[in-house]
Amino acid sequence: MPAAAAALPAGMMKTNPIENLAPMKLQAGTSAFRRANGAMFFGGLSTFALLYGFQPLMLVFSDVFQLSPAQASGVVSASTGALAISLIPASLAADRFGRKPLMNLALALAAILTVLSAFAQSFGQLLILRTLLGVAMSGLPAAAMAYLSEEIEPQSLGQSMGLYIAGSALGGMSARFLSSALAGMYSWQFAVGTLGAIGLVSAFFFWKFLPPSRHFKSTPLNVEMFVSDLKLHFSDRGLRWLFAVSFTLMGCFVSLYNYLAYRLSAAPFGLSHSQIGLVFTLYLLGMVGSTWSGKWADKIGRRNVLWIMPLLMVVGLLFTLANSLWIVMIGVGVFTFGFFGAHSVASSWVGRRVPRARALASALYLFFYYLGSSMLGTTSGLMWGLGHWTAVAGFLFLILMVSTSIAIHLRKLQPLPTSQI
Repeated sequence: MPAAAAALPAGMMKTNPIENLAPMKLQAGTSAFRRANGAMFFGGLSTFALLYGFQPLMLVFSDVFQLSPAQASGVVSASTGALAISLIPASLAADRFGRKPLMNLALALAAILTVLSAFAQSFGQLLILRTLLGVAMSGLPAAAMAYLSEEIEPQSLGQSMGLYIAGSALGGMSARFLSSALAGMYSWQFAVGTLGAIGLVSAFFFWKFLPPSRHFKSTPLNVEMFVSDLKLHFSDRGLRWLFAVSFTLMGCFVSLYNYLAYRLSAAPFGLSHSQIGLVFTLYLLGMVGSTWSGKWADKIGRRNVLWIMPLLMVVGLLFTLANSLWIVMIGVGVFTFGFFGAHSVASSWVGRRVPRARALASALYLFFYYLGSSMLGTTSGLMWGLGHWTAVAGFLFLILMVSTSIAIHLRKLQPLPTSQI
């Protein structure tokens, strides 16, 4: 043994100095871990607030611009559809220019476009701005899951992903409640302007507190490698089914909330805009669902948690067919809990399963996630035209049964040798 090593205390060996240069991943309990989780919480909050804060305004737009429910759903479908299409290019930009810069830019531009939406003079102008918002916003979800997978220790990834999605739940809840209440008291323009201001504040906190990427390595665009990574992800026996889960569950979730206001404003309920806004406080159950499911997935495995969540959504959906407001609200709460729980588990599963090109895998998951929001959200509007809520619920029931079958199939999936899923 060399003399320098022999001089060390017993049980200690001199390590390679180059190895010491590799930064550790963020560990639970550290200040950097808390800052990262807090920043991503605000990122998720802003994303869902700006995307879905317009959802309860669909009823207002139907009245102001003389639109059918399916046409009014364009304020949601236009942005989510544009976001879905932009996610792959955004993921390539995240691999080239970095996670944090792209996420900062996405939040700032989305907030500015929301402020400008308050000054739209026609529904056509509003749709253009909402489409641009979807393009701008794509930078955050395309990079967020990759950032967490790279920077957070594997044992805490489920918790961090759960908190990020809990921020989404809070953003969706507060924005829906706030926009509905402000539109009822003042105007839809005032409500939209307020959402934009909230987005600007969230963008500032995100920029201020998110730790820089320490494990990111810039990757220039390589078309051959991009095609190879696509083949890798779609050939994986688990990822392609997780993409399908994201499409079905998000499409059902958005569809329920898209047309819930129309159901609750009609007989036998006859709720006002402000009263309908109170319904969105049920998003608090989504925060509980995402954090609870993320922690349990870390403990007992994602395969043992995921399949339960779409079944909960089915139970909640069936409750919404009742003519009792309280039973409907219980159903919406159970549905919301199940959705956010499923999204937390499935999204963290994607991050754990891929050996490389994490940003692309995250973008593919979210591509199908937001594509489901746009396509199934619009299709459910057509179902409303055929048979109102009964037709919508029947359509969503079929989709959820497909999603449940996929989740049960994933229970048989064998973990990758290097993963702990």
